[in-house]
Amino acid sequence: MSGNTLKRTFGMREAVTITVGTVVGVGLFTTGANVVGDMGPAVILATFVAMLISIYPALLYAEMGAALPYAGGTYKYASLGIGKPFGMLAGWNFIISLVAVTSGEALAFSFYFKTLFSALGVELPISDRTLATIVVVIFIITNVLGVEMTGKLQNGFMFFFWGVAIIWFITMIPNVQLPYFLEMPEFIQGETPLGFVAAVSMIWWCFAGFETCCAMGEEIKYPQINIPRALFLAPFIVFAVNAAFQWFLVGIVPTEEISALSTASAPFAEAMTKAGILGFPLILLAAGIAFGGDFSTLNASIAVPPRYLFTMARDGAMPKIFARIHKKYQTPYIAILTLGILSAFLIASNSMVYIASVSLFADLFYYVIGIGASFGLRKKHPELNRPYKAPGIMIGAPVSVIIYIVMITQLEREALITGVVWCALGLVVYGVCRRMYKDEENEEEAGVLQPEIPSPEEKKKMDREFNIWKTVVAAAVIIVLLAYVVPFLI
Repeated sequence: MSGNTLKRTFGMREAVTITVGTVVGVGLFTTGANVVGDMGPAVILATFVAMLISIYPALLYAEMGAALPYAGGTYKYASLGIGKPFGMLAGWNFIISLVAVTSGEALAFSFYFKTLFSALGVELPISDRTLATIVVVIFIITNVLGVEMTGKLQNGFMFFFWGVAIIWFITMIPNVQLPYFLEMPEFIQGETPLGFVAAVSMIWWCFAGFETCCAMGEEIKYPQINIPRALFLAPFIVFAVNAAFQWFLVGIVPTEEISALSTASAPFAEAMTKAGILGFPLILLAAGIAFGGDFSTLNASIAVPPRYLFTMARDGAMPKIFARIHKKYQTPYIAILTLGILSAFLIASNSMVYIASVSLFADLFYYVIGIGASFGLRKKHPELNRPYKAPGIMIGAPVSVIIYIVMITQLEREALITGVVWCALGLVVYGVCRRMYKDEENEEEAGVLQPEIPSPEEKKKMDREFNIWKTVVAAAVIIVLLAYVVPFLI
């Protein structure tokens, strides 16, 4: 490794909030909620399946992240495990995935921000694209100003979101009609197995990014402990949040009107309007989504992809200019600025469906590479110190790859074409850079970072924090599942 390294600042809490913050946002409040309009109460089945197919890959990333705690995540794992071209493709697709998430999240923010003012009787004279671009610029600036600021903002946004969500849940319970959970919309009868797979794919986009903290492995303290713990928790936290919000959507919208949510730009706002729930609950919801869910995702999705681009540039797989670190703030500022500008261009499409499809292709593709990398690392680098080792890789890895490939086949044609073009462009840039920096090439080394060992007192504190997280997350998952069962028992 070169001396051009990043600063270890984040603990497990930040690893969790950065990861979950990247995931819980645009998917849940736009396309994920649209699926409720397609499936009605059966959406819980698709959400549960999406969680199941995320758990094992998360364990593989827990192993790789603890063994190789560098910036760049899947790019680094694939480069070492199955070859640099695959590593480049993984990193390249991760970048466009989260750039798309940034764009979609910024548009989602504009939808809910304007809904907030509408609920207060004020119509903002500004377009969605302009508002989305402004908020992206703001987060570019905060991310350049230092990783400490990024971490503090992320914790604030996530805990604000969870606090508002709990209050909103409590205020909404009297409006939930349990009989709606027992009535399947008529259009569900025509659902095909492939249609269910497509629905799972769109819901799974609400889980994509469950390994985000791996991309910032070089900035996480005690990564051999904190990265696996964050990844053990992430899929279950995302499931609990998604399933809880979906439960309220199903419970407040009359069965005969729920199909309208499938094409809504702001499904939660539309659901509350259809149910006649206005005033404080709508204001609370819009504020929570805009300043909690959307801001947490924007902050994380602008912070993380530059770490991939930074690492790829540092290794000579991308132009070296992206490996520059700000002398004062110790952030990869050129990479942050470049990808922020790319997000602003994608905002111009103003199409949430297209943005979601592009991101979903990239997500699935780089996870296929990442899962393959976990297998390759076991074979090529058995000497790696693995503080955590995922069980059953001989079965779990191939099955996960097959599942993700099947989901890729269900994407829109435009997304597939865009994905292929993006990969081809990446290979061209990679080829040019390898030729330019050929004389500077160094063999990749595995396991060169010595593990950090916390003091007994600090380890005890870390264990106590993790146990609290486990208890709260387990309780949340159980409560949400019971909420879907209760209507059938009453």
